[in-house]
Amino acid sequence: MNPVGLISMQYARPFTAEHFHLFSRMRELGYDFVELLVPEPGELDLADTRKALEDAGLGVVLAARVNLERNLSSEDQAAYRGGVEYLKYAADTAAALGAAIVGGPLTGNPLVFAGRAPKPVEETERQARKARCVAGLRQAGDHAAKIGVTLAVEPLNRFESDVLCTTQQAMELLDAVSHPAVKMMLDTFHMHMEEASLAEAILLAGDRLVHFQANENHRGFPGTGATDWVAVFRALHQIGYKGPVSLEPFRRNDDRFGVPFAQWRPPHEDESERLSASADFIKSHIMLTEYRR
Repeated sequence: MNPVGLISMQYARPFTAEHFHLFSRMRELGYDFVELLVPEPGELDLADTRKALEDAGLGVVLAARVNLERNLSSEDQAAYRGGVEYLKYAADTAAALGAAIVGGPLTGNPLVFAGRAPKPVEETERQARKARCVAGLRQAGDHAAKIGVTLAVEPLNRFESDVLCTTQQAMELLDAVSHPAVKMMLDTFHMHMEEASLAEAILLAGDRLVHFQANENHRGFPGTGATDWVAVFRALHQIGYKGPVSLEPFRRNDDRFGVPFAQWRPPHEDESERLSASADFIKSHIMLTEYRR
């Protein structure tokens, strides 16, 4: 069965050594791995973190944190080189922690978290962006391949990226990169906004899919929203997907007018029962799909 994991932002950001005790708690709740943000230099001692993970019996996947200073899409050479070097650093960090995958919006050029609005792009610049992404991912992929790490490019919704938003665009990019260490990850939250069909997008991704985030359309706990999980897991089963499935539920327990849903905030109550139920919910869909006749 696919390993099911929980993203560390569910509990804390940044995730530091003071949160190591949560690893064993995640394992008790039924999770097989944790998805950590790539730590910035000095945030985590990698050897200590790896030992804490191993002691808890928990695997790990990393999520990259790009910005405008480390940006494969940028025409600014310093930002472009910063993007390449950051992905190499992320791969090195993954290897040190025992992770095999670094995923995320690796093409850079973030919108929401960079505080900038999208703007029209001339065709020549669109092609140039693609060429820069291809070249940068090949360089970073060469480095990652040497240390046994796979880079997984993630399409984001149109409000968070103006470079890569759909599975079809990701396939075009991967066709151009053509590197065994550069694959794709998908997140159902973003897919709900950009794909005509979640299942068809998964089938399109096929064997290039190496990491999957199973998130509700409203970022709540799985099973509490509009996602057709039967169709999603039938599609994953059809492509033979055996990779990690991570959950990133952001709590939705305050519907007062003006509450900023997009703002991450730590839990203020014990969510153990809901987190355990979420893991069971996803694992049951995986198992029952495999036994479908």
